[in-house]
Amino acid sequence: MASLGQITLPRAPSSEIGLLRRRFERPIIRTRIGFNGRIASVLTNAGDQAVSVKASVSQKVIEEEAKVIVGTYARAPVVLSSGKGCKLFDPEGKEYLDCASGIAVNALGHGDPDWLRAVTEQAGVLAHVSNVYYTIPQIELAKRLVASSFADRVFFCNSGTEANEAAIKFSRKFQRFTHPEDKEVATGFIAFTNSFHGRTLGALALTSKEQYRTPFEPIMPGVTFLEYGNIQAATDLIRSGKIAAVFVEPIQGEGGIYSATKEFLQSLRSACDAAGSLLVFDEVQCGLGRTGLMWAYEAFGVTPDIMTVAKPLAGGLPIGAVLVTEKVAETINYGDHGSTFAGSPLVCSAAIAVMDKVSKPSFLSSVSNKGRYFRDLLVKKLGGNSHVKEVRGEGLIIGVELDVPVSSLVDACRDSGLLILTAGKGNVVRIVPPLVISEEEIERAVEIMAQNLTALD
Repeated sequence: MASLGQITLPRAPSSEIGLLRRRFERPIIRTRIGFNGRIASVLTNAGDQAVSVKASVSQKVIEEEAKVIVGTYARAPVVLSSGKGCKLFDPEGKEYLDCASGIAVNALGHGDPDWLRAVTEQAGVLAHVSNVYYTIPQIELAKRLVASSFADRVFFCNSGTEANEAAIKFSRKFQRFTHPEDKEVATGFIAFTNSFHGRTLGALALTSKEQYRTPFEPIMPGVTFLEYGNIQAATDLIRSGKIAAVFVEPIQGEGGIYSATKEFLQSLRSACDAAGSLLVFDEVQCGLGRTGLMWAYEAFGVTPDIMTVAKPLAGGLPIGAVLVTEKVAETINYGDHGSTFAGSPLVCSAAIAVMDKVSKPSFLSSVSNKGRYFRDLLVKKLGGNSHVKEVRGEGLIIGVELDVPVSSLVDACRDSGLLILTAGKGNVVRIVPPLVISEEEIERAVEIMAQNLTALD
């Protein structure tokens, strides 16, 4: 017997599975979860009672979550229990086309065979020993990250916000190390409007949305927010000599899928070089193939001193990494930073499987081509709607800006079997599917969005 709380589900003998699937196929597909989290089912055959029991699994999960989980998430009323490729399924069998990929995490989709093999094989050998000892997968992953980027060395952690916390510490340590005789060294930071760098206190201080910061103030002081793209304002403040580092996303994800200009990033690079400040690129969401290039910075002809990466790196397992130049690395000593779980053999083996696929030129080219096809199709199918202001993005990080809140469209698409996200001020649809999405799946996603535009009215 398989049970969940008070709901007990009988397991059918294998000989009956085909019959049960045929018997219950139509009602299960027609099962819907309402906005209040309750389930309504249309029952159309003699298996009504069994389907009713099955349909209550999602409802039970939602009810039990409210009793035991801290309420930090305004979850969509959907329970996801399995996935394959770009498809996800709830316990009742409803299928969803995944264009959210765990918030730009599942680069290879769900259940990629090479990723799965790497994880299961490594789990059977060695999962974790801490950084008290050397492990082979960690070194192999670091070698790949260095070879594919500007960086000379890597620090591993467990998430994007942890990567940015490390970058904050490294930046301040760099200033103290390079100015040993100065009583006061540069400790300030520049971040930009619409930025998102994480939710821990240091990274939160670099995040522009006041509603994220206000409940937890006072947070780390010394951060100045400037307009994203304002060359003059950034240059003037960097020249003051008080800035340890500038944090910038080459393409803002959470902020609304806004891309920096080449001129802007080049001006930051020049000003930082002149003043001795560090330039930090946050590629937690836009890096590792998402734009059709291995790293987003490659499109701008500008390299940072530090780059933070995370989301897609281990294909769904928690990881973060800070990529640094030698001039930064040489200022960091034993004990300056660390992590118990970071760079474990299990997670690094998963990341190696991801990198070995994503880094292939043919794979990156396919991301670029599919992204262009996706955007062109969105313009064609949605562009005529009066609420659609712009379709933008690079590769498979795409934003559709509306002149109204997008929540009603996101909800309607979810009810129709498409998972998409919000961004910006709630007026941007964020589309970040697995990088392995097919053209047929792209066409289906756009079709569902077009069919549900009436929800905006």
